[in-house]
Amino acid sequence: MVSARDPGALGAFLKARRAQLAPADLGLPETETHRKVAGLRREEVAQVAAISVDYYTRLEQGRVKASASVLATLARALRLDEDQQRYLYELAGKADARPRRRRPPQRVRPAMKRLLDQLTQTPAIVLGKRMDVVEWNAAAAALYVDFAQVPAHRRNYVRLLFTDPVMRGMHRQWEHDARDAVAALRMEAAADPDDPELARLVGELAVQDTDFRVWWAEHRVNTASYGTKHYTHRVVGDLTLDCDTWASPDGSGQRLMVLTAEPGSPSHDALRILASWTAADPAAGQSGRGLVDDRKP
Repeated sequence: MVSARDPGALGAFLKARRAQLAPADLGLPETETHRKVAGLRREEVAQVAAISVDYYTRLEQGRVKASASVLATLARALRLDEDQQRYLYELAGKADARPRRRRPPQRVRPAMKRLLDQLTQTPAIVLGKRMDVVEWNAAAAALYVDFAQVPAHRRNYVRLLFTDPVMRGMHRQWEHDARDAVAALRMEAAADPDDPELARLVGELAVQDTDFRVWWAEHRVNTASYGTKHYTHRVVGDLTLDCDTWASPDGSGQRLMVLTAEPGSPSHDALRILASWTAADPAAGQSGRGLVDDRKP
């Protein structure tokens, strides 16, 4: 078996794999009719993997070690199957970065849950690690999407912002909000760079969405602790809401995101309409009872 101590083994594997692929396999346009060398260029792999060409070159040359998040993105970019992924991690000395046992589900603190339940007319969400949606109230479900209908293992704020058509479409300044979300996710990566679930999330979105890939590669960071959101809701129309986020004091990494409107404003009236709507329909916006499991898709 090849040892991770062989600095050239990983580079040789990456070179061999990119030689087996064409730009069309990655959704890239063909820029030349005939290529001097078969397969993908380093620049093309780096583009899809959302890393710099210099970094990827040094990775192939064995002059830099890859984090779990970079390996996950490369695995998706190079369309590696399960055996190839296992081999990639072994070569990189990250054999334990993709555990078969998933981490325990995140649970909301009881005090946070009580606070959430008391915010009856104010949309509020508890965000956990990787910006997973751990808990929410009925007003938040009415504002965004019915989170209870989203499979628990896909209940992630950034993933929904990029992949859910309803949540994506309601943001009048989607690019601004999405870039802030990516920057906040970068902060998560800095806190736990070898989190395998974060690596899977980044790898998935980097391959699926060009904007995410470009913005992730910018390495912009932002705590996104407050700001103003501009929405167009499918029922109540345009909303301008202040978005504030508070960190839990217990070190769990959980944060409470609350959206409010200026009293007497049209947006405030719209939130009251949403609150009355959920009150009239007790089934609307039922929470996930503070649990995000990690079942496989």
